[in-house]
Amino acid sequence: MTLNRRAFMGTLAAAGAAPFASAEGKPSAAPLSVGTVNFASALRVEAVVDVFVAGGGPAGICAALAAARSGKKVYLAEATGAFGGAATAAYVPAFAPFDDGVHPVVGGIGREIRQQVSQEIPINSYWTAIDLEELKRVYDRMITEAGIGFSFFTSLVAVEAKGGHVDHVVLAGKRGLFAVKARIFIDATGDADLVAFGGGAFEMGDEDGTVMPCTLCTQWCDIDFSQKNPHPQSLLPKAIADGVFSVPDLHLPGFFKGPYKDSSLGRGNIGHVFNVDPTDERSLTRAMVDGRRRMPEWGRFYKEYLKGYENMRLASTAPHLGVRESRRVTCDYTLGVKDFVARASFADEIGRYCYPVDVHNSKPGDAQAMAAFLKEYEKDLKYKKGESYGIPYRSLIPKSFSNVLVAGRCMGVDRKMQASIRVMPGAFITGQAVGTAAALAVGSDDVRAVKSDDLRAALRTAGAYIV
Repeated sequence: MTLNRRAFMGTLAAAGAAPFASAEGKPSAAPLSVGTVNFASALRVEAVVDVFVAGGGPAGICAALAAARSGKKVYLAEATGAFGGAATAAYVPAFAPFDDGVHPVVGGIGREIRQQVSQEIPINSYWTAIDLEELKRVYDRMITEAGIGFSFFTSLVAVEAKGGHVDHVVLAGKRGLFAVKARIFIDATGDADLVAFGGGAFEMGDEDGTVMPCTLCTQWCDIDFSQKNPHPQSLLPKAIADGVFSVPDLHLPGFFKGPYKDSSLGRGNIGHVFNVDPTDERSLTRAMVDGRRRMPEWGRFYKEYLKGYENMRLASTAPHLGVRESRRVTCDYTLGVKDFVARASFADEIGRYCYPVDVHNSKPGDAQAMAAFLKEYEKDLKYKKGESYGIPYRSLIPKSFSNVLVAGRCMGVDRKMQASIRVMPGAFITGQAVGTAAALAVGSDDVRAVKSDDLRAALRTAGAYIV
């Protein structure tokens, strides 16, 4: 079958120009575009399925499994060499909470995954260190046993849609470009690539388009965790004043001991890379270089200002940047911070969650902004035990399409609510919901035709937390 793609408007780097911005976020050379080229190709159709899932992170994994367990034929495309998203490709070191202190808000497939990973740590721990290699194997096994078609090293590069209906997606692998056709499409890319490439509506960042800073997560070895220390963040102002850091970053998100009792391995979600556009490969390139350049500064900080870290060594930096925020899809309902404050419930509710609003400051060295962040995160927009907010199905339906669903951090939320739902347990909840809804929508090819009572009943039967 021949698929005629839209003209592809490519930009080519000027001769001698660096393909990324400088560490300060400014262009490093002359404009990169030197013209355009038209590109058209007849592509092989690799698969025709009921449900296509873009992205094999926690949202995509749960979506694919839920659809397959409902008896549907599924194809899952993952751009890296392993499932897991931020936990495996970006070394994000810990699971956020699976319960609200009273209720097990993450049930179903998400709880099934957690019960097989880091089993030495109670499932109701607020933060759970992740054994990333174990998590990769769990995902591989679950997807394989479910009979799901999938491929790694497979990137989404184009989406063909007409009249709000997606016909097929174009993927790039080592063998070249190919197409997959489906009845229902799920965007679990985190960056809303499927929606954006198909011409769908989205928002990004604050009023100026600025997003939260990213982090290049790390692994460190030879640490003595038996030593007692103050919270490292309290020592940052002195270290900054002493000239340890080239960027005055006042926020240290977290440093975790490895998932085993006798571990001397530490996993670092430390420091930020600022002025990054996660939807631009040039900006991501600059951020990776900048993050690796500055990591020895963090090693010096831990060695000189804390006990037990004197012999620590940097074992590895993640192959991918940890991205907190990028595109947010415009959906039938925008779940907002007002709903967080109201502990909202909805008739079409597909789950509930409880993580605080966690908007990292986009400018380094601002002590006033840091104090405001801590007040919001630790007090104003943080729940007491037993409290949570509902997640409506409408917030998973992109306004621009009839046969597309979205899950994970790019779902239909405002910026503050995105900073709560973006963590892995939130992705588990929304991923299982859209996979189940996609299975129910096959036949009508209309995700809005799914009745919320039928969806909620199916999720409850599968073990999801439905009240």
